[in-house]
Amino acid sequence: MEDKRDMDIIKNMRTIEWLKSELLSSVAYLYETLAKGEDDTKDNLKDVVSNILLTTLLLSRRLGLDYEEVLSSLEDNIKINIIEQHKIEKWYGDLSELLEFVRSK
Repeated sequence: MEDKRDMDIIKNMRTIEWLKSELLSSVAYLYETLAKGEDDTKDNLKDVVSNILLTTLLLSRRLGLDYEEVLSSLEDNIKINIIEQHKIEKWYGDLSELLEFVRSK
């Protein structure tokens, strides 16, 4: 029984490392896409940003966090940044819009 548990731990560690690599690759691709500034940039950005979100959520799960915990923490962080008048909120109101979006889901 010990061997199965050890194998599960090793598999989880490898998965975490793979997801970290995927996240870094996606962030690098984001920079590359922004640097190129081609005609299809919006579609590429949509794909790469959604992939970053997906990978981040999967990584959080492998690290022992529930999706609900992560989303709750996200909501808390948004609220704190609104209260502290983050520049993005002051300039564009993006955090209030994001909070509304998160609450609607």
